[in-house]
Amino acid sequence: MATLTSPAPLLYVRTTLLDVAYETHGPLDGEPVILLHGFPYDPRGYDDIAPVLAERGYRVLVPYLRGYGPTRFINTQVMRSGQQAALAKDLLDFMDALSIPQATLAGFDWGGRAACIVAALWPQRVRGLVTGDGYNIQAISQSLKPRPPETEHRLWYQYYFHTQRGVDGLTANRRELCQLLWTLWSPSWAEGPSRYALTAPSFDNPDFVEVVIHSYRHRFMYAPGDPALEYIEQALV
Repeated sequence: MATLTSPAPLLYVRTTLLDVAYETHGPLDGEPVILLHGFPYDPRGYDDIAPVLAERGYRVLVPYLRGYGPTRFINTQVMRSGQQAALAKDLLDFMDALSIPQATLAGFDWGGRAACIVAALWPQRVRGLVTGDGYNIQAISQSLKPRPPETEHRLWYQYYFHTQRGVDGLTANRRELCQLLWTLWSPSWAEGPSRYALTAPSFDNPDFVEVVIHSYRHRFMYAPGDPALEYIEQALV
């Protein structure tokens, strides 16, 4: 695979709630492909594939999700929600702001979830869907049902985030905690440390902690969602 050797152009677009920072590759008149990262990652997760797609003539857009990197909320009063509906609405707003009627959506984790929701509820906006970890729309009403122990122990960091200690820990040690997750999830990845060093600054976003904590509490019904997004959550039930 090709490797990105120089930073892609960083652009901004204003949506209804955010100034979204995004990287772009390829011709402006190419078929749009939107690549969406998850937690705890950023656009660096696509440094290998974005140039390949651009070389094939696609217009590739790689946004920083809410709470990551240079993306910022416009209004200080807006709820820093990390729920799945917020991520999907951000994606839809991003496409609207750039006048993209239809795109191929690809993502993993949080980004894959946003892509899946837009594909499910607004299929006319989606030319193709690639999701790295399955069709991962959350069944929130079923989230309190215990899973097998071999699955439960892997969710330790999510349960940690349900506590004030977890909030304090993520606030004080965000880079160390996220690096630990990378190490646990990809223990044999030789490029991990160098790629992490390029990614970690994105976690210094002032809304990172609040968005992350809300994401993991809302999915387990331990935090209410944004009332303005309830119609999306209800459509997914």
